[in-house]
Amino acid sequence: MHLNHDNDAPAADPIAFDDFLRVDIRIGTIIEAEPFPEANKPAFKLKIDFGPAIGVKKSSAQIVDRYALEDLAGRQVAAVVNFPPRQIGKFMSEVLTLGFADEDGAVILFAPDHPVPNGSRLF
Repeated sequence: MHLNHDNDAPAADPIAFDDFLRVDIRIGTIIEAEPFPEANKPAFKLKIDFGPAIGVKKSSAQIVDRYALEDLAGRQVAAVVNFPPRQIGKFMSEVLTLGFADEDGAVILFAPDHPVPNGSRLF
């Protein structure tokens, strides 16, 4: 997560293109979503299918303000798939699901505007 979510914040320090290439951002389809009541901040537990090379991974996503649980299955999302797993309470989050803050600070999922194969990598 970035340290500063302010829309008026300056760009982060420059990185080398090779650093960008090391971040593996893939598209997956949410196959299951459930409540995560024990999370410190309101969140859902997601299972996301990234295709045969990556498989199904778990993620905790703080998206409860803009998404209904029952509307998430079948939705494609982008996620970083090569961060180490992160323990969030009793839940192990295996990927970082990506989103942007809207004008109210609620997270809006980052996804393609046309379907793409699960496992497609950002370039």
